Amino acid sequence: MKWLITGAVSALALTTTTAFADIKIAHVYGKTGPFEAYAKQSHDGLMLGLEYATGGTMEINGEKIVVIEKDSQLKPDIGKALLEEAYGDDEVDLAVGPVSSGVALAMLPVAEEYEKLLIVEPAVADSITGANYNRYIFRTSRNSSQDAVANAIALAGENVHIATLAQDYAFGRDGIAAFREALEGQGQAIAHEEYAPTDTTDFTAAAERIFTAMKDLEGDKKLFIIWAGGGNPMSKIQAMDPSRFGVEIATGGNILAALKAYKDFPGLEGATYYYYDIPKNDVNDWLVATHQDRFGTPPDFFTAGGMSAGIAVVEAIKKAGGTDTEDLISAMEGMEWETPKGTMKFRAEDHQAMQPMYHFKIRVDDDVEWAIPELVRELGIDDLPIPVRN
Repeated sequence: MKWLITGAVSALALTTTTAFADIKIAHVYGKTGPFEAYAKQSHDGLMLGLEYATGGTMEINGEKIVVIEKDSQLKPDIGKALLEEAYGDDEVDLAVGPVSSGVALAMLPVAEEYEKLLIVEPAVADSITGANYNRYIFRTSRNSSQDAVANAIALAGENVHIATLAQDYAFGRDGIAAFREALEGQGQAIAHEEYAPTDTTDFTAAAERIFTAMKDLEGDKKLFIIWAGGGNPMSKIQAMDPSRFGVEIATGGNILAALKAYKDFPGLEGATYYYYDIPKNDVNDWLVATHQDRFGTPPDFFTAGGMSAGIAVVEAIKKAGGTDTEDLISAMEGMEWETPKGTMKFRAEDHQAMQPMYHFKIRVDDDVEWAIPELVRELGIDDLPIPVRN
C-alpha cells in the first residue's frame, strides 16, 4: 500500500482525517521552486520512513500518524509563517523540514517560541545546529562540516592545492568555512575562494580569477565546487579547459539527475552523503527495493535523508512513550537508530545526527545514464571529527 500524500486530494483528505489523528506531523518544505526535486525526494523518503518504522501501519502504539504538508516556496518568511500555523492552528506534535538553509534559519526561533520540536531535514548550513541552535532543534541531515570534513579527507594530500567556488548564501558560505577549517586541520589552506549568486549562469569571470590564482602553483591543483539546485557550474567551467592550468574539478556527491553531468568527469573524486548502491544494510535494502517497485527508479540523495527523519520520529516517540516535547528531547539526546546509511546518533551537545559519509571516485558506464560514485572508503562516525558549533 502506498502512503504518499500529494496534491489537492491530500488537502481534502487531511481536512477530513486530521480531527481523528492522534499524532500530527507537519512537513514544511519547498515543494515548489528551484529545489523541487530535492523536496519531492525528501517527502517521499519521510513517508517511506514512517511506513518502514511502523511496519506499514502508520501508527505508533495504536495512535494514527497524519502528515500535514506545507509549501514554503523556498521563502524564509513563508516558511516561518507556515511553521507558526502548524504549531498554533494545526496543533501538530512536531515538524520536519525544510529544504533550504535560509528557510530553516527563519524557522528555528518559531520552534523555540512554541516549545515544539523541529527535525531539520535536509537543510545543511552549520549555523542551524551552530550559532542559531536552540534545544528544540534536531537534525537528521548532514551539516556543512560533515560534508567539508569528508571532502577534505578525500581531496587533501601532500602538495595538493585547492581553490573553491560556492553559492553566495548560507549553504555555500557555511560549507566553505567548514571546508577551510577541515583543511587547516590537515595543515593545508584554500588557495583561492570565489562566491557567486545562486542564479549565476555565466561563470567566466569567477573561473578566470581562479585560474589566475592557481596557474603558477606547483603540484596537484583542484577546484572544489559546492553548488545546490540548477545552474551547476561544473560543465561550464570544464568547457573553459581548466586542464591548461593543470586544474581538475572536484565536488561532493549529488542527486541522480545531477550525476548525469558527472559523466564528463571520469575519475573525479569527492565525498558523498548517499548513493543507493553504497550502504549495505537491511534498511537500505528495503528502501532500494521498495522505491524501485513504486517509482521505477532507485532512491536518491534526499530520499535516504527523509527516510532517516521518518524513522527517527517513530523511534523517538516510541522511546519517549508519547509526544510530550520534554520527553522527546530526553529520548532523542544520544539516541541511536538504524537508517539507510546505517547507524545514526543524535549528538547530545547540539542535536546533530552523527553519520557515515563516503569517499567516492566517479566511474562511467555507458549502460547507466548517470555517473557512478564508486566507494573508495566509508568514513565512519569515528573518522569524522565534526566540531560542536553552538
